[in-house]
Amino acid sequence: MPKPKPLSKEMIIAAQANTKSNFAAARYLHVSYQHYKRYAKMYNLFESHKNQSGKGIPKFLKGSSKDPALLDIIEGRISSTHFSPQKIKYRLIEEGYLLEECSVCKFNERRVLDYKMPLLLHFKDGNKSNYSSNNTQLLCYNHYFLLVGDVFTDKDEKQIESHREHTGTTKAVNWEVDDYHIQRLKELGLGDDGEDETNQYISRI
Repeated sequence: MPKPKPLSKEMIIAAQANTKSNFAAARYLHVSYQHYKRYAKMYNLFESHKNQSGKGIPKFLKGSSKDPALLDIIEGRISSTHFSPQKIKYRLIEEGYLLEECSVCKFNERRVLDYKMPLLLHFKDGNKSNYSSNNTQLLCYNHYFLLVGDVFTDKDEKQIESHREHTGTTKAVNWEVDDYHIQRLKELGLGDDGEDETNQYISRI
């Protein structure tokens, strides 16, 4: 197994500038929470990024005294039907029950502009209330399609592949891209000639 990469102070600062908590910063850097915590404490940056109140985090992701222990849902002592599937998926990743990567091909790339990762939670027995550890896995879109079924409906595919342009009023999007994401674009071969080329790429999205 490859050794986890060292984290520089600049990497920690960049991650914290783009996240609302230490857990989120670890996910941003795609490292384990304990690995992130070790370096954040080394640089005296851990305590200042604690977010116990959940400020700035989407409501469905905030913990509360009403949330059960995740293990109770996994082991079937509490029915999952009363809770948000999106929140349970997030907690499975955050609390270390699932690695945030495709369980087949290990795909774990994030979209540069919003840092989303295309992974779907799959229930092996088809029962979407069964969160037991041997029944859940994360799959990339490719392997979900190959092993489970369609990711998109026929209507979705027709719309994506249609030669006709979408009509209606389109509002201009003002992308705010920080230095970290500009660097990631350059690493992908987009914007090697400087920030102007990067901005031209963003404007085409």
